[in-house]
Amino acid sequence: MKFTVLIFGLLLFVNCKKPTIQTVVLPENLRTTVAANGGNVEVIAEADKVNFYTVTFFRNNDSTVIQTNDGIADYTYTQSGTYRIKSRAHTTFSDFIEKNDTVSVNADSILNQGYSTPFSYPNMTLVWNDEFDGNSLSSDWTYDIGNGNWGWGNNELEYYRTDNATVENGLLTITAKQESFGGQNYTSSRIKTQGLKSFKYGRIDIRAKLPFGKGIWPALWMLGDNISTVGWPSCGEIDIMELVGGSGTDKTVHGTAHWADASGNRAYIGGSNSLSSGIFNDQFHVFSIVWDTNSIKWYRDNIEYYSINTTAADLAEFDERFFFIFNVAVGGNWPGNPDATTVFPQKMIVDYVRVFQQ
Repeated sequence: MKFTVLIFGLLLFVNCKKPTIQTVVLPENLRTTVAANGGNVEVIAEADKVNFYTVTFFRNNDSTVIQTNDGIADYTYTQSGTYRIKSRAHTTFSDFIEKNDTVSVNADSILNQGYSTPFSYPNMTLVWNDEFDGNSLSSDWTYDIGNGNWGWGNNELEYYRTDNATVENGLLTITAKQESFGGQNYTSSRIKTQGLKSFKYGRIDIRAKLPFGKGIWPALWMLGDNISTVGWPSCGEIDIMELVGGSGTDKTVHGTAHWADASGNRAYIGGSNSLSSGIFNDQFHVFSIVWDTNSIKWYRDNIEYYSINTTAADLAEFDERFFFIFNVAVGGNWPGNPDATTVFPQKMIVDYVRVFQQ
């Protein structure tokens, strides 16, 4: 028996629509202006039909990317040389046009920008200093890591890492970056001499160039050696310099003392000093205290702007030894959070710290 199987194919007619292809309009006519002033390089990028810009500053095998809406970005090189800079005009992050430039910088001249103090004073001896020579921190320093308890007690937004503190060309640089790490959206560094170097009384000079911008909070300060046993604020705190970044406040620094009152609550007192023109990011300034058995006096560029009498019974904290902390915080109770005007990365550049005693 022969069977013939007939297979009938059914034609299915499906009503299909062609996918809509969206055409991305790329920016046009990208122009850049690159200017170097010592180690500082400023880039101004302009383009048509652009949503935002990114500028990449290359340095040896590393690079720093700055996103900017107005096309203006700057970066400070701490070593002389010729560097490549890549500017991109974006429609989206993945749709852009780019332009490459090179710039030669003389970073050595950065040290000559701004105020400086002498290496000796009459009737005083230099007992400790760090000029930040070499290519790493000395053994006198260690790090705080992470975000601390309750953002270091201030609702700060950064995660402190070792990577954000570098030593090069005679300068310590602490860089605050907008990047995700450790559950935070920003990173920075916080270095200290706790358990390694501490001092009681003397003149302290710190030469530094400060960061700027809303939500940026650089500090050069000291805590009492006994913090691990008595806690804060009973250990005492001396803020040699703090700056609360933002438009109108980038020109002002603060000097403050904190201690525990008779009830164990925090008490504090301090003063501030403002530049008559410019901001503290423009060049180096020297932030100092002169501290003895009777008082603490604060100076900016050797100009005294505040003092306190420490002979009162409830200021006994300041007759003990203190260690150093240098950091750049992002956000927190005092400066508030960064906003759209804040440019990252931000850098605090320290030339030296010196301690003189009689």
